[in-house]
Amino acid sequence: MFLRRPTKEVGTLPQWRLMWRQFRRHRLAMAGAAILIPVYFVAIFAEFFAPMSSSTANTSMTYAPPQMVRYSGEHGLHVYGYTTERDATTYAQTYTEDPAKVVRVGLFVHGDEYRLLGLIPSDIHLIGPVTKGEPVFLLGSDGNGRDLLSRLIHGARVSLSIGLVGVAASFLLGMLIGGISGYFGGGVDNVVQRVIEFLMAIPTLPLWMALSAALPTDWGPLTRYFAITVLLSLIGWTGLARDVRGRFLSLREEDFVTAARLDGVGRLSIIFRHMIPSFASHIIASLSLAIPAMILGETSLSFLGLGLQAPAVSWGVLLEGAQNVRVVANAPWLLAPGVAVVIVVVAMNFFGDGLRDAADPYGSAGGARRRKPFWRRAGRRASATINMATER
Repeated sequence: MFLRRPTKEVGTLPQWRLMWRQFRRHRLAMAGAAILIPVYFVAIFAEFFAPMSSSTANTSMTYAPPQMVRYSGEHGLHVYGYTTERDATTYAQTYTEDPAKVVRVGLFVHGDEYRLLGLIPSDIHLIGPVTKGEPVFLLGSDGNGRDLLSRLIHGARVSLSIGLVGVAASFLLGMLIGGISGYFGGGVDNVVQRVIEFLMAIPTLPLWMALSAALPTDWGPLTRYFAITVLLSLIGWTGLARDVRGRFLSLREEDFVTAARLDGVGRLSIIFRHMIPSFASHIIASLSLAIPAMILGETSLSFLGLGLQAPAVSWGVLLEGAQNVRVVANAPWLLAPGVAVVIVVVAMNFFGDGLRDAADPYGSAGGARRRKPFWRRAGRRASATINMATER
């Protein structure tokens, strides 16, 4: 008599667990997330993380170089102050570290007053001078003697939020217009596609420049911020609309769409509950590529003086001060916002690539066998070529 072994129960994982498992396998996506999460967290609570206010200026310390943080048993964390001299030939102000001028630096210090998230009054800063008002420039200062690190942190909030808000607006427009074009087809599709082709034929940056130049100059920073966001989103929806339209054309005759239509389901319900979730990975990929484009668009417009303007603070506004080659040669730390833009854009591309693969764990991206690194594949091809030559 044979005894049957008890079979193990087969468990199923929810969709979000499958997506997380697939996302963790993408190392570049994990690296991108490790960069983006802290950056967005710092941008949200910019007033706390910045050593001082973005408008605090010290006119006697213009273009001061970055100060190195040191530690000693006597003073703890500290930086050396500067002694300034005026060059007799170029009349440029030069800075020399003076060990006799010790400026203590601490964590959770009292500094400029602010309202956290616009609600909670406070004056606590993560890092800054122990004595309020002492000049500390961890990333140097700009032409007006303002701390570049503080302005970089405050500018991150504006530049990163424009990317998210602009993509959200272009996402709604692209999904709505592309879905209508692909679902109904016929004359509606022809009209919508001709409009999209006309908009895509216009060079993006010159169009943004023309629309930005048409904005009234007396608008405040907040009004101009929303205006730039609307301008970026009005042009950024065309690519997503074409992708959605192509997917709708291929899905509208599928069995599950026909079954929903015969079951009496409304058109909007078919679009948003049945068709759109079936190609969510492609939507995520398009959105992940659109966010960096929005950030670059705002940075370009502000750099050219057509986007946000002072007293607003964004990475593009900060880069506007680095247009002079002579200034950059003497103060290269003014290019720090450009380095931040490059890092964030690359991290977003890696993160979006991982989200695209994770959104479809059963598809070709998630189920495909992981390929070996290119150097191993190249080495195997080289060894195979050598073996063939030896046999000949």
